[in-house]
Amino acid sequence: MSEAPLREVRRAVYRPVREGNALEDTVARLVQTIRLGVVAPGESLPPERELAALYAVSRDTVREAIRELADTGFLVRRRGRYGGTFVADPLPRPAEPMAVPAEELEDVLGLRRVLEAGAARAAAEQTLAPEVRAELWERHEEACAAGEADYRRLDTLLHLTIAEVAGIPSLVALMAENRAHVNAWLDTFPLLPRNIEHSNEQHERIVSAILAGRPDAAEAAIREHLAGSEALLRGFLA
Repeated sequence: MSEAPLREVRRAVYRPVREGNALEDTVARLVQTIRLGVVAPGESLPPERELAALYAVSRDTVREAIRELADTGFLVRRRGRYGGTFVADPLPRPAEPMAVPAEELEDVLGLRRVLEAGAARAAAEQTLAPEVRAELWERHEEACAAGEADYRRLDTLLHLTIAEVAGIPSLVALMAENRAHVNAWLDTFPLLPRNIEHSNEQHERIVSAILAGRPDAAEAAIREHLAGSEALLRGFLA
């Protein structure tokens, strides 16, 4: 599937940054784009000129942000006819497990619960066009078929598609920021095969409830799904 339909997600990650911290915010926004899988490992970012216009910063700021992320291994710069700035494949992984303060962990996970449960409920309340229904189901199927290397990226895109389907643009930006934070933690420990299988089963219940127009069932299914990943995050990080 083309990832172009994720219009609100792209609008969220490529929106203008704050003037006072242009470099830091540009770096953060590029990291968010990578963490969410909006640009997959091995794929190229938009050209520097386009990024500068989207972020409303100078090309020098974009160039410096890219240099910072290239130095840390997240981006690769290539010259020549087919050159550009590419997301590293594979992405760098932390050398040591991350220790996250319990208060920070619970704050991020609590917000995630509110945002994602609300998104699933709102999506199930919508009258969805046939092409939107097909896209949502296809996102689920892509996650089911994904290998270990690509699973978290396609899982993330499914969740963000649910946020888009909810029809509340500002919700997408909030979920994108929250999800990027969670993904940074998830990337510090390995995927568990049985967890992937269970996650796909839960995704099917969530998507089926949304497509059937059952808000209560959609919200209950996604809360159950989030509880599983919360348990893993607390186990590995707390």
